[in-house]
Amino acid sequence: MFNGIVLNKTDAGFDASLRAISDEELDANAGNGDVVVRVEWSTINFKDGLAITNRSPVVRKWPMVPGIDGAGTVESSTHAGFAVGDKVLLNGWGVGETHWGCLAQKARLKGDWLVALPASLTARQAMSIGTAGYTAMLCAMALEREGVARGDEVLVTGASGGVGSVAVAILSRWGYRVVASTGRASEANYLRSLGAADVVDRKLLSEPGKPLQKERWAGVVDCVGSHTLANACAQTRYRGVVAACGLAQGMDFPATVAPFILRGVRLIGVDSVMCPMPERKAAWQRFATDFDLGRLDVITSEIALSETIARAGDVLAGKVRGRLVVDVNR
Repeated sequence: MFNGIVLNKTDAGFDASLRAISDEELDANAGNGDVVVRVEWSTINFKDGLAITNRSPVVRKWPMVPGIDGAGTVESSTHAGFAVGDKVLLNGWGVGETHWGCLAQKARLKGDWLVALPASLTARQAMSIGTAGYTAMLCAMALEREGVARGDEVLVTGASGGVGSVAVAILSRWGYRVVASTGRASEANYLRSLGAADVVDRKLLSEPGKPLQKERWAGVVDCVGSHTLANACAQTRYRGVVAACGLAQGMDFPATVAPFILRGVRLIGVDSVMCPMPERKAAWQRFATDFDLGRLDVITSEIALSETIARAGDVLAGKVRGRLVVDVNR
């Protein structure tokens, strides 16, 4: 037996509970996984918050163990790429939505979804990064790939959240001048400690704006969507790049084509869930070689598995600074 968060929905309603799970129950619900991982650390991401609070149809199969992130040690494997004792991590692939996830002490997963934990990272550090940080790295790599020059001014929206915090830390380390947008003025010093050169109020971006505005940003990492993304595009410089990865303000995009056809602005969609394995591995290797891991101590707060259900709503309400890592063994 092992402990985990179990979500269930029946005619009687929705339930989220921390309870004991048997190996037989795990096998019955995740039997198409060919690697069993003894999970050491997990996280609560925005999608996990939606699942645990039942505020959005994220979960498509019941019962479900949430947790789109996990890191730990292989306990058993029939996959050619992984052996007992290997250190691995997981992000996405529908885990916690259609396949039992990692907010538990054990997970049965497909080996094709797993990434070998880089030798320079601990399991806890990997989960301090998690899907949010890995998404931030994909965004930063997109700006780099599309030619945004180091030293240029870049905007990060939703900067005090998980994706935004890591994006600020990455881009400032890489030599960009980072401007962080946040709705929490009290987090200005926190964002500057991560490397932000300036902090602006999200109200400057979150209201309806003109189709074209004064050019400022060479690049943007947008975690927010809706009017914020539209205004960011309208303020992006000629041939600038906007990497869009979030929808905290909304899924809508109330914009015009003006920035794209008059300034050649490039809007790049960044998907972390089904990202191809070569790009996924490259992003994790960049954390191992090209990121200040000391910044994770500033970004991360730690909670026990027993606190997960109570804290899920805080993630959705924007009350969490940076990242929440979950020690699944307490």
